[in-house]
Amino acid sequence: MEQAIVQIKKGEGRSLKAGGMWIYDNEIASITGDFQNGDLVAVEDFDGYPLGQGFINTKSKLTVRMMSRKKGTVIDEAFLEMRVRNAWEYRKNTVDTSSCRLIFGEADFLPGIVVDKFSDVLVVESLALGIDRLKPVILDKLKQVLAEDGITIRGIYERSDAKVRLQEGMERYKGFIGEPFDTKVKIVENGVTYMVDVQDGQKTGFFLDQKYNRLAIQRLCPGKKVLDCFTHTGSFALNAGIAGASSVLGVDASELGVAQARENAQLNGLSDKVKFICADVFDLLPQLEAEGESFDVVILDPPAFTKSRASIKNAVKGYREINMRGLKLVKDGGYLATCSCSHFMDPDLFAKTIREAAASSHKRLRQVEYRTQAADHPILWAADSSYYLKFYIFQVCDEK
Repeated sequence: MEQAIVQIKKGEGRSLKAGGMWIYDNEIASITGDFQNGDLVAVEDFDGYPLGQGFINTKSKLTVRMMSRKKGTVIDEAFLEMRVRNAWEYRKNTVDTSSCRLIFGEADFLPGIVVDKFSDVLVVESLALGIDRLKPVILDKLKQVLAEDGITIRGIYERSDAKVRLQEGMERYKGFIGEPFDTKVKIVENGVTYMVDVQDGQKTGFFLDQKYNRLAIQRLCPGKKVLDCFTHTGSFALNAGIAGASSVLGVDASELGVAQARENAQLNGLSDKVKFICADVFDLLPQLEAEGESFDVVILDPPAFTKSRASIKNAVKGYREINMRGLKLVKDGGYLATCSCSHFMDPDLFAKTIREAAASSHKRLRQVEYRTQAADHPILWAADSSYYLKFYIFQVCDEK
């Protein structure tokens, strides 16, 4: 059957032509030929110039996700194996692969699918209709490519339970792919042991993107008093503890997160000096300040305060407020690690917000380093959504 053809309006498709992966509904001039949502379609410029092919879904504003930029490329099992193999080779060259993100959607040229490896377990999240149909082949190819390097995968769990699936006209789903297995998985990262709950943990169970940022704070922490805000399952706090901090306080609003963090502290023999409390960080920080508390190192790893352009103003307020509160608790000459994981909070806006927080709290900042997400979450230039994590470490100096 002939592929349907999606033609781009004149003057549109700028991000696609710059190397991006998406075509929105308002960029399309016409669709000719028969297709069903989820099918591969050919993409042409307004003048008929071929731009490649991708999956179509007219239920989504993000109507076409590109799979290839060449006309006539056959998207078959061999093609998918090539994509999967390239993704794995890249990880072997750039990161510790004991636990890592194996496939990062668009940035690995497999739009709409994410696969994380936690030791010998895979967790998959599929967010787009077209790629969802290819999911079994992609997972088989992954297992095959890993097996060639002596890695046996004992189980696969699907966490396709994000709301975004509803916008694609798909149901939310979570459950085993293949045989059931114990969904509590032990991993080791930066010398810290964690129990990862792939069934009920946030997203795919654990945030791998901060791996090397967690490592970066280790050298600041020996002998120090540390506060880790939005600790989730304790990852930054435990990196501080294992690096030799004198005391660490981890805070999170989730009872489940705090329970898992305590379990992780016990696993690492750190329960005596790494403590966790369940509290709202926005309420707790002013309270600590009022009690005259201060810390050598304060870590702020909040959830994304915005998931859309519409709520950016409120997000800026949230980031400004939390950084102001955090800065006030850092001893003169101490350190602040602060980050944003929302791609709508772009690097310039995030920097401006921190600058305002520092001015409001009468602190001067000396930048130690600026980091982004770990390399297993590659940033594909021209695909802006793949660049989302901004991470700063500052020395904080009182104004004298």
